[in-house]
Amino acid sequence: MTAPSTDTPTVSAALALGDDALVLSHRLGEWMGHAPVLEEEVALANIALDLLGQARVLLSMAGDEDQLAYLREERAFRNLQLVEQPNGDFAHTIARQLYFSTYQHLLYARLAAGDGPFAPLAAKAVKETAYHRDHAEQWTLRLGDGTEESHTRMNRACAALWRFTGEMFQPVEGVDVDGGALEAEWLASVEDVLRRSTLDVPEGPRSGAWTAGAGRQGLHTEPFGRMLAEMQHLHRSHPGASW
Repeated sequence: MTAPSTDTPTVSAALALGDDALVLSHRLGEWMGHAPVLEEEVALANIALDLLGQARVLLSMAGDEDQLAYLREERAFRNLQLVEQPNGDFAHTIARQLYFSTYQHLLYARLAAGDGPFAPLAAKAVKETAYHRDHAEQWTLRLGDGTEESHTRMNRACAALWRFTGEMFQPVEGVDVDGGALEAEWLASVEDVLRRSTLDVPEGPRSGAWTAGAGRQGLHTEPFGRMLAEMQHLHRSHPGASW
């Protein structure tokens, strides 16, 4: 299945935001049975289910949610490259969550305050994303200001994922927010959390020539293809099956 028509701003935005939520939901779901403690397995599962619920609403605004999730090819997905990055160790997962959940919470707060087509979803999702953000911040503090090992790993993870953060603030057709103001608030929040966690604020660029806006254009990193094959395998193996 190729990319659906994106000839309206609402459809373009629904695909971008829906794909973000869908892909990150799947990545978090990969922790089931592998989380460091049982309580965290439940927490990650709950976050994944919140994101999946958001994805279902958003993708249904663009077409058939199942077809969009399971039958599109890699280049038809419009998610950020950040959310498709592998889980890595637990520090990488938390760094990814810190960066994305802070962005998503700030974005949905703005959308909820407006009267656009995403306001009803955002009004509900902003409560969920507030929990996601707090969860990521608390773990960043715990790992950054924890043992020497956890501090080192968290610093490494934050630096490794930093280059994917610039894409979050590229304009998305149909998302009517001030990207510059959103980015400034995101930077202030993330830098504050990192400093309170005794972690370094990464100094490298927040985007590269090939990463800035690339995911929104259907250009993805190598791990995404493997993740997508796994996510779509059952549906593609039994087309038309019902349960």
